[in-house]
Order: sequence, then structure tokens, then C-alpha cells
Amino acid sequence: MDIKNRPIGFFDSGVGGLSVMKEAIRLMPNEDYIYFGDSKNAPYGIKGLEEVRTLTTKAVELLLEKHAKAIVVACNTATSAAIDLIRDKYKDIPIVGIEPALKLAVRYHRKGSIIIMATPMTLKEEKFKHLMDKYKEDYDIVSLPCAKLVEFIEHGILQGEDLENYLKEKFKPYLINDIGVVVLGCTHYPFIKETLYKIMDKTIPIIDGGLGTSQELKRRLEEKNLLTDRQQQGNIVILNSNKSNEIIDLSKRLIDIID
Repeated sequence: MDIKNRPIGFFDSGVGGLSVMKEAIRLMPNEDYIYFGDSKNAPYGIKGLEEVRTLTTKAVELLLEKHAKAIVVACNTATSAAIDLIRDKYKDIPIVGIEPALKLAVRYHRKGSIIIMATPMTLKEEKFKHLMDKYKEDYDIVSLPCAKLVEFIEHGILQGEDLENYLKEKFKPYLINDIGVVVLGCTHYPFIKETLYKIMDKTIPIIDGGLGTSQELKRRLEEKNLLTDRQQQGNIVILNSNKSNEIIDLSKRLIDIID
């Protein structure tokens, strides 16, 4: 197979990276995509560093065995923990990671705090700390760890009283103050954006890094002349370490529900 027509591999600790892959499909609809979600081992955000690195390496190896021409680590935790390791190991293939969209958030120049929702590991890793250091002197940035939120989404709970109560408790210290922007620092979180707007002012921007990551992926493919030359819609293959029909069905539903 011509390398241009090989699939683009996407990986996440579960179903969250589908929010990023959906953006890539919008930008490059003729590409083939293969997605691997490691829902069996989700969530990554509460695991140790070495375990996340091992799981990420195994996932990337699986996608390369499926002849992926590029890899997107569509997981903030895995990016923070392992992206440098993966890039060093596989130097000949484009590997794109994701990080909380703090750079985009500051461009809004809104009054109030920038709240970054993310997993505990993402927030404590050096990669995130370096990102924070760029802006913390000029902006009020609040790190909001949401350890259980991935589990809600992995079980297909995108709305309802339990989820609303969880989010209300997390945002309770901040709702009485001005919130400028909310940054979704985990690729799972875009799926509960509508529920977030039920507990906060709908004029507050809620942003994530999915589009920026997909634009960077396209740029890297163009740079290496790896964009497909096919003219028809590409194919999508979804794989998951949790081999249940329920998780595959949820994955397909999540792709369809993203606006």
C-alpha cells in the first residue's frame, strides 16, 4: 500500500480521543483513520508515570502494526507522560500530542479566572507546569483536577443528576466569582460540555485542544507529503482493549454526537 493511503492512528486512554479524531475527520475527510481506545485500563490520570508510559508505548506499537502513517496521542495524560519518549523511539513517523488549550484561552482577554479541568496526572506533570509558567504571572489560572469525570464518560454518562452534582461540587468554590474561560484539559471532557453549561453561565467560553491538534496533524502530513490523494470519503476503524460491544457502540455514538 502507498504510504500516503495508510491510515492515521489515534490513541487515547479510552473513548475521549474520539473528540480529537472527529476534528481531524472534518479537516481531512478523505483520510482513513484507525482509533485505539484503552478503556480496559482507563482512567490513565490516576496511574503512575511509568505505567502510563508502558501503556502508551504498547498502544503506539499496536497502531504501527496496523500500518499507521502518523500517530496522534489524543490523550493529555499520555502526552504529558510519554510523548517525548515515543518521539525519541519512533523518529521517522509524525507523532502529534495534545495539551490543554491555555494559549487559546488567554487570547480571549476575558475578565476572571481561567479554569483548567484535567486529570490529576496531567496537572502535576512537568510539561503542564512549563505551560503554566508562561502565563501564571499575567493571568489567574486555576487547576481543577477531575479524577472521576473520565469514568462517567467511559460509562456513557454524559448528562443526568449524578454528573451535574459532581460538576457542581467541583465548581462550587468558583461559581460565585468571575470565570473568564474554562479549558477542557482532557479529551474526554468535550462530551459533557452541554452538562457543564447547565451549571454555569452560557456566555463563558468552554474550549479544548482538539481543533489545534488536528490542524497541527494536517500541517505535519503536508510537510512530509503524506496526505492521501484519494478523492472519496475515508474509512474509520475503531478498536478498544475493552472488547465489549457496549464500548464500541458508545464510541460510534460519541463520534456522531459531536457538533
